[in-house]
Amino acid sequence: MNDNNKHKLSVIIPAYRQARTIVTDIRNIESTLKKIRYPFEIIAVVDGYGDGTYRQLKKILSPTVKATVYMKNQGKGHAVRIGMEKATGDYVAFMDAGREIDPNGISMLLEHMEWYNADIIVGSKRHPVSYVNYPLTRRILSRGYQYIIWALFRLNVRDTQAGLKIFKRKVLKKVLPKLLVKQYAFDLEMLVVARHLGYKRIFEAPIKLKYNFYSMTRASNMRAIYGIWIDTMAIFYRLYILKYYDRKSITK
Repeated sequence: MNDNNKHKLSVIIPAYRQARTIVTDIRNIESTLKKIRYPFEIIAVVDGYGDGTYRQLKKILSPTVKATVYMKNQGKGHAVRIGMEKATGDYVAFMDAGREIDPNGISMLLEHMEWYNADIIVGSKRHPVSYVNYPLTRRILSRGYQYIIWALFRLNVRDTQAGLKIFKRKVLKKVLPKLLVKQYAFDLEMLVVARHLGYKRIFEAPIKLKYNFYSMTRASNMRAIYGIWIDTMAIFYRLYILKYYDRKSITK
């Protein structure tokens, strides 16, 4: 990442099987970012070639939008990391491509970043000012998961899984080389490793979220719950048993 672009914002958008909506989504995010006081870039990372998403992205002719793709689907976490490695901004955010989270929340997170001089700002469904349309079952599962996160990691964040976060570049430089999770709990791993490395100024900011009740089948929901649990326990094992994140040099 280039160090000459202070106060520039990079926004990473992971995308998979979104050929029908990706152009509208990216243009909506770009339109929102044009209203903020930071220069910016959008890096859309397509998590696997062949579903038409990348071909649609190439239709966006904008100097602030960059698109990248790799052949095999590897997971949202992998896509986010690829984008972060290509980012040139002083602040690096990632955001889900769909329309569940209002992109205007990026401005709110940036203000929190500067106000708190934070290392990381986490968009949180459970911030008292957040506006969330979320099914009861998901609320219960989310709250239960966060109790587990507190018990395992003492991470003082009420919502680790919402798809909007902003990091300082200096944090990512230390954190990215140590990450292994490619799919479900990648953002938890980022927060746990950052805190473990001494970056403790992690704060929450409100978001506006309208959950898409039809975006996931029951089977895919169960797969996600199982995947998050396995990833979470793997992070715990690496942190406390293997002491993996303490290693000075990590070869992947």
